[in-house]
Amino acid sequence: MHFKEYQKQSQKTAVYPNKGKNYIYPVLGLAGEAGEVAEKFKKIIRDNDGKINSEKKAEIEKELGDVLWYISQISTELKINLEDVAKTNIKKLS
Repeated sequence: MHFKEYQKQSQKTAVYPNKGKNYIYPVLGLAGEAGEVAEKFKKIIRDNDGKINSEKKAEIEKELGDVLWYISQISTELKINLEDVAKTNIKKLS
């Protein structure tokens, strides 16, 4: 799936107050989801001696998807194409 399509599809699932005029809600959601990603890794270190098995990898993948969803919603709120975010980031990193 391309970023443009993802952004379009994810927007259909977005339900929150003042959608379209409320970037704060997805910003706060992003912070929470990023924390959940970190929490998964913390528990891997604590409970699995830092080893990522297929179950833990699947859990992380789901949390990363939630992070992506919130990034997409922030981009949509600010009328920025998610694909442009990705392209700009690669250009910056190069």
